[in-house]
Amino acid sequence: MNSSQNMAQRPSEGERLSKRVMQLRDCSRREAEQYIEAGFVRVDGVVVQEPQFRVSQQKVALDAHASLPNLLPVTLIVNKPAGWTDGLTPLPVARPVQPGRKPEPARPAKGPQNVRQLLTPEHHSKHDHSGVRFLKSHLTKLDASVPLEYEASGLVAFTQDFRVQRKLMEDMAFIEQELMVDVRGEVTPEALRPIERAMRDERLRLPDFKISVGSANPGRSKLRLAVKGSHLGLAVYLCELSGLEILALRRIRLGRVSLGDLEEGAWRYLAEGERF
Repeated sequence: MNSSQNMAQRPSEGERLSKRVMQLRDCSRREAEQYIEAGFVRVDGVVVQEPQFRVSQQKVALDAHASLPNLLPVTLIVNKPAGWTDGLTPLPVARPVQPGRKPEPARPAKGPQNVRQLLTPEHHSKHDHSGVRFLKSHLTKLDASVPLEYEASGLVAFTQDFRVQRKLMEDMAFIEQELMVDVRGEVTPEALRPIERAMRDERLRLPDFKISVGSANPGRSKLRLAVKGSHLGLAVYLCELSGLEILALRRIRLGRVSLGDLEEGAWRYLAEGERF
């Protein structure tokens, strides 16, 4: 729970917290909002990250070391569940209630769930070792660019950093992604011969890829597929060539960033030193 939620709800009177910070810091309204959203402002000793929070007689304090240039954009790694969309499409924006009208009752969402719905404090992985201090602002203005099949699970990236977004868009053809493909039955290297023949067939114009048997037993086998660029449907096509039934598909690596032990349905920060 956010620390500001532990405080009693304040009445509507008083002034906006951002206005009080403007007076304390002698700064613009936008700068005041950024200080608040960055967690640099305390009201009666409790961090509040909502610029619209109302204050009257409370003590408002600004961290002496507060510095806006230190607010760096973040990148989030999400473990998308199968059956969720990949988040390239933003969530719909709620329509404001017209003055004098009662809000309409909530309606169930239509269509599949969007992985952006998991970008909440509640889904932040408990095993995030990045050392990044969580801020509400980290969950806003996030771009996604590398698609993942609806039926697949695994690594999806969201970023506020234009440099990361540009790399994932402009250099994706040179970035290798690795997928784990679970198929029914025991698969031997010989079973992949049709795929190898298709790889050499120039008429098919398949991208360069590597596929191998990771493990195999009578009930289930795991294939590793590595390919540069984004090629939706490639795993399904290759398995159909060899008559293999896919049980599960999961992206475990994008460039040099691995999914690791990130729980399904959770997200973590891209740590310092990690690069796609």
